[in-house]
Amino acid sequence: MTDERRPRPVFDPAIPADVRALLASAPGALTAASLPAPPAPHLGLATIAGRVLWVPAFAFFYGVLPGGWIRVFFLASLDEDDLLGGVFRWGRAALLAMMLTPAVQVLMVLLGQGEAAALLAAGSFAGWIAGTLRHLREPETARAAREYHGRYLLPGDFDRPAARLLLRAQRAIDAVLGSKAHRAGLLDAVNNSVVLPRQEWAIAEALAEHTRLRRERREQRVGRLSADVRVLLEPQRRALELSIGSITERIEGLEAYARRARDADDAFHEWRVVQRLPEQNARYRDLLAATVRDDLARDELAALADDASRAEAALRDSIGTALRSGHAIADPG
Repeated sequence: MTDERRPRPVFDPAIPADVRALLASAPGALTAASLPAPPAPHLGLATIAGRVLWVPAFAFFYGVLPGGWIRVFFLASLDEDDLLGGVFRWGRAALLAMMLTPAVQVLMVLLGQGEAAALLAAGSFAGWIAGTLRHLREPETARAAREYHGRYLLPGDFDRPAARLLLRAQRAIDAVLGSKAHRAGLLDAVNNSVVLPRQEWAIAEALAEHTRLRRERREQRVGRLSADVRVLLEPQRRALELSIGSITERIEGLEAYARRARDADDAFHEWRVVQRLPEQNARYRDLLAATVRDDLARDELAALADDASRAEAALRDSIGTALRSGHAIADPG
């Protein structure tokens, strides 16, 4: 769901799903499209020399020395500032190896198996070298944020009017995708899971461009320009207003679809109630037969049957209306 005041990040649906999930899981690592792309990591000569010395020392303390300094070096894990994150970035297998290997080495030495302990130390040293080199590369999230810069949009890419419109669109989309009718598959003909993210991205792209254009106009300080220059800029102002109107209409279409989905939810709820009527009717029939005249019982049961048929017809009408609204969203042309 969206925040009440700020739109959520929007991702190009063409980005692979696993990359979208990775980016969405770390919004703090993303850079607004209105800002320069993050630079590629650069290793200076001093950094390279330091790592040449540091990596073997790291592997020696982790994989060879039984006990001493392990905790100190592990908590100072590589380039992480978060100590707890530094511990768990290696995974459970590395944690177990760090805890068990020194104990096994000591036990082997005490049992007179010095050669086996040396082989274990050599293997552990090689393993920690490989693991350290793997974790020294650019973090996956940072790399994805850099490579896909411009194909995701953040709250900072939108001024206040654009953010308000995007919030309206996102709330409407969330209402449709969160509806019982959608989850039950009653709106599948619209393919909401594909169509709605495409609509959200198209709307966000247009609103980000509106924001950039408005910022440019503010920098132009139109009020201080001569009348002749303002006349030259007037077509740009009209084009922006027309585009804003078009996007607003598209968002209103999404909101109308969300309302139809809510109506379908109500009808679906009624339909589910109706599905339980046969069993309930049997109980009411037994109750009526035991307490009132047969002719009155027949009238009451007939009314219950009519309610069932009306509820089913209302569900069909509501779903049909929602689907027509969804198809209009999917094919605005």
